[in-house]
Amino acid sequence: MRTEYDVIIVGGGPAGLAAACSAKETGAEHVLVIERDKEAGGILNQCIHNGFGLHYFKEELTGPEYAARFVKKAKSLGVSVMLDTMVLSVERGGVSASDGAGASGEERPWHVVTACNTAYGLVRLTGKAVVLAMGCRERPRGAVAIPGDRPAGIFTAGTAQRYMNIEGFMVGRRVVILGSGDIGLIMARRMTLEGAKVLACVELMPYCNGLNRNIVQCLNDYGIPLYLSHTVTNVEGLQRVERVTVSQVGSDRKPIQGTEIIFDCDTLLLSVGLIPENELTKQAGIPLDPATRGAVVHENMETKEPGVFSCGNVVHVHDLVDFVTAESQRAGKAAAEYAAGGSCGAGGRELSLKKGDHITYTVPQSIRLKNVEKNVEVSFRVNEILKDMEIQVLDNDKIICRYPREYMAPGEMEHVAVPRVLLEKASGDTLCVSVAPRKTDQVPACPERNENKEVLP
Repeated sequence: MRTEYDVIIVGGGPAGLAAACSAKETGAEHVLVIERDKEAGGILNQCIHNGFGLHYFKEELTGPEYAARFVKKAKSLGVSVMLDTMVLSVERGGVSASDGAGASGEERPWHVVTACNTAYGLVRLTGKAVVLAMGCRERPRGAVAIPGDRPAGIFTAGTAQRYMNIEGFMVGRRVVILGSGDIGLIMARRMTLEGAKVLACVELMPYCNGLNRNIVQCLNDYGIPLYLSHTVTNVEGLQRVERVTVSQVGSDRKPIQGTEIIFDCDTLLLSVGLIPENELTKQAGIPLDPATRGAVVHENMETKEPGVFSCGNVVHVHDLVDFVTAESQRAGKAAAEYAAGGSCGAGGRELSLKKGDHITYTVPQSIRLKNVEKNVEVSFRVNEILKDMEIQVLDNDKIICRYPREYMAPGEMEHVAVPRVLLEKASGDTLCVSVAPRKTDQVPACPERNENKEVLP
């Protein structure tokens, strides 16, 4: 088997496949995707509902259909795929003897990926560039400290989805769902369609954490009640879940006595958040952002370790796979350019991005102007429901660009494209992304608008 590659991609889900295709199209000759499951596609293989591909393919697809298109494309481009293989570590191997240094004279380290499978045993593969695309995992019961008994019948929503859609098992008949993440909302509909009775969807926060379209299509259309500012305060059952107690919470998110509601049920599904799968990233010594729990990345999705890129849900949790694809294509393109000896952008001017009012995080965390052609896309989430506001990019206290928004919610990721011409005008080395009330008198009378409808002062 080949042991040397231009680009090695860890993870064969939508992020890894998109990065692999992009790397091949950019000119990388030898591209390898390593996937721990028995087939490529990642989480999409169990997402049999439709709604995928509306942005990227301009048509509505199911998860397996979306994945199949990229699997077929990767195969046609000649991407190598190693299935049923677990990656154990990603380490710097030294400076490449063939390249020595890049076009701009930077050190160009290569990396060693250690993996194992039943066919080859333990293997050590070398890559000029590595893309981390491991996705994310669900937060389990132990991470949210739900009190009560520990009977059978408690599942994370994704586990229940795999049991039903791939393995063919019915996980329960009377269901309570804790958390209003998208997977939980989708499973509320799926359980209902399979004949189960979903008694309630319970959310700790005063707002829903899923997309508005999922609230409408998965809860409202099926008459499933959504209890905001509520949480599960007790689970009862000897062998199997028998009843769940739900209580209202105050502004401090602590249960209010006397507000208990008891549901007789046999199943509790947990949709209480996703965590980027970054054990390999931490092991490689790559810095993580405590807000996203993903790697700190530059504008082209390169981490602080030269030659190692990261994309998809392993960087920050996305709402739509279409956005994962677009982000991963940037990472794959940059990885291929790096492997070919192109400049990695070091040595030029670098701007740090900081979060401001109402912002939870920003991705990327820094921008190297050397790598920006026309504009750089910044993704972020707000920390509460906001109406009639504007997104501002600030240079010290000066607004260099603003983007009006009528409605923003924590459950929906926001994107803005900041033009290079405005980045070059920044007086300092730090920009702040913030949200403030919209003031129409601040918008120029004849504003220039680009194709993304941003307002440029």
